[in-house]
Amino acid sequence: METQLDPMKDDLPLMANTNHMLVKHYVLDLDVDFKSQVIEGFVVLFLETGSRYRGVSSTGEEGCQSQFDETCKIRASEQGHVPVSNASVCSSKTEYNDFAVCGKGEKDTSDKNGNHSNEEQASGISSSKNCCDIENHGNEDFLLVLDCCDLSVLKVEEVDVAAVSGTEKFTRSAKLTDVSKELANLRNQIVHELVTLPSDRWKEQLYYYTCCSQAPGCGELLFTTGTWSLEIRKSGIQTPTDFPHALRIWYKTKPEGRSVTWTTDQSGRPCVYTMGSPINNRALFPCQEPPIALSTWQASVRTAASFVVLMSGENSAEPVQLQEGIKSWYYYVTMPMPASTFTIAVGCWQEVKQSFTPAVQTNNEFSLPCSQADFRGHEESCGHVEYPCRFQNPAARLQRVIPYRVFAPWCLMKCCEEHLLQLIPQCLSAAYATLGTHPFSRLDVLIVPSNFSSLGMASPHIIFLSQSVLPGGSHLCGTRLCHEIAHAWFGLAIGARDWTEEWISEGFATFLEDVFWARAQQLSHDEEKAQQELKALLRWRRLRDEVQNSEEELQVLRSGLTVESIFTNWLDTSGIPKPLLEEGETWKESRLVQQVSGEVTKWIRTNQRIRKSGKKKRRQDEVIFQKLLPDQLVLLLEYLLEEKTLCPRTLQCLEKTYKLHDQDAEVRHRWCELVVKHKYVPGYGDVEKFLREDQAMGVYLYGELMVNEDAKQQELAYKCFAAAREQMDMSSAKVVAEMLF
Repeated sequence: METQLDPMKDDLPLMANTNHMLVKHYVLDLDVDFKSQVIEGFVVLFLETGSRYRGVSSTGEEGCQSQFDETCKIRASEQGHVPVSNASVCSSKTEYNDFAVCGKGEKDTSDKNGNHSNEEQASGISSSKNCCDIENHGNEDFLLVLDCCDLSVLKVEEVDVAAVSGTEKFTRSAKLTDVSKELANLRNQIVHELVTLPSDRWKEQLYYYTCCSQAPGCGELLFTTGTWSLEIRKSGIQTPTDFPHALRIWYKTKPEGRSVTWTTDQSGRPCVYTMGSPINNRALFPCQEPPIALSTWQASVRTAASFVVLMSGENSAEPVQLQEGIKSWYYYVTMPMPASTFTIAVGCWQEVKQSFTPAVQTNNEFSLPCSQADFRGHEESCGHVEYPCRFQNPAARLQRVIPYRVFAPWCLMKCCEEHLLQLIPQCLSAAYATLGTHPFSRLDVLIVPSNFSSLGMASPHIIFLSQSVLPGGSHLCGTRLCHEIAHAWFGLAIGARDWTEEWISEGFATFLEDVFWARAQQLSHDEEKAQQELKALLRWRRLRDEVQNSEEELQVLRSGLTVESIFTNWLDTSGIPKPLLEEGETWKESRLVQQVSGEVTKWIRTNQRIRKSGKKKRRQDEVIFQKLLPDQLVLLLEYLLEEKTLCPRTLQCLEKTYKLHDQDAEVRHRWCELVVKHKYVPGYGDVEKFLREDQAMGVYLYGELMVNEDAKQQELAYKCFAAAREQMDMSSAKVVAEMLF
């Protein structure tokens, strides 16, 4: 039997045998039904034999030889069932679902035809040793294994691509001699020619993908679904080369499927969106999960006319009326990406449009120093597989701000218009000034429902943002937007070879978040340096707290690398590296941090005076508190959290001075921590509001409410969880339940 894993705790198995066959293109044709909470339809897979097996057939001398590991053996049966046990796994548990293609600067693992192999030395995640690569064993049938979970597979059939008019031009070079295999070879030849068309013929390629996906079936295939996989075979076919290269899989999602969330938006209207975690898209469609398995896709999605379909696609789709009350949306992607980056969101979203002329609207009106991006005029070729690349497009290299749209529930339209809509061109332009050409041709930004489990998520052509970034001015919204835009380069255009090193992409995005935001605000060099030192100290404090509460083995990012001392200090050793400890002391001396320290001293003295005065309401000497930046407020509240006792009147004065109700979510989170720590009853309403509206950040507060063993606080925790549990993200709900019960 397959290994039983808990995706909330365990790493997930990569079941797909990508060494043998790679999906080069997916065509999805889906209906979204909100009444049944099911997505139903089919996906057509266009496959290419892995480079390791190209040109090898069942009649060749180089027929596939058995390379089975003891944990990945086939049990012979008429059904072709493939039990798997103890398969080694790689993590896909990630806050941001944004890993992808190998780009310039990475070792190219493609063959001369641009087809990636997934060998152990290339990816580090897939071989006969640590992945269930199932192939021909003796005289048994070859099995195609796909990553799949929580799906009802109804039928699998071979697609007769040879029946499509015009595909005969793809078979002119075919040498067909075996009459008995002529049709099968012809179909595979057509698919091979189609998936290897040069990039300048991408429109023709998409056209034939569409036509072939609608071709009739030419025989059902045997299949078995397991907990984590879909296994497909064709009787009598023993090698990947002879296996059908175009398959159609009819299936349904399940309401409880963990790849999509069925919920309501902030206006109370139904919606559904992809989670990104904990199991990526394997409960949305059968796919190949490893980040090295690159593919393109196109999708037609039908749903009720009142809904808007957003997707990771290069085109800004406009709906087509199919029949009364039903519309169809079509998107496509020509840049090969991992299937885990496919994203969809269907809801009654409203497009936010400018009702006035903003100060920043066009590329020319918002200027940043161009000298730092002068390198963009180079004509060097990129190092990735062939596709219609924007980096080689002269017009794209001059596009400072790519076309963008903003979508949100009706009740958040005004807030998005006032803040978010104006920030996007500033942040895009700042990114361009720093890194040059945008990797993607357009961008949609969607404010997702309140149960979204993080502040943001980047996918090709679309960014999900939590509603928590909207209140409290532009700071949190701008920095988060900059972070997700940075993932277009680091995490999407260039991605991890496997999921054990996602921290690299996060590191780049976190660093560039500060750079982009400083340029978007057009800060001076000194202002930029001061803000970055303040931010660095906040992150250092967060890291210090994480290290104090983490097991040593979880603090080692890599093992066994001792070639250079940097590996030892930063990757192979637990605890905070010594250079970072020293740097942390330096950041404490920066101007903005020193300003915060001065304000903390004032508050401590104010608290002491209030305590001494007791209940007497004698007039206090008026203290003048300085205005602070949002990050300074976060640091101020963190310092005050280290104080043993703060009086209720001090907390009241603190809230009034900085109008903490109206600050961004990062500030309000620290305020809620102070309220809980000091059992400040007048602030319990702020805690309840935070737990209800800021679910991307509020999980930690439940634990704080319980640890004090205060009856009122525990009652508040139970009350908030009961109200939010049904709509809460599944993994967050499980964590909170463990805290409360």
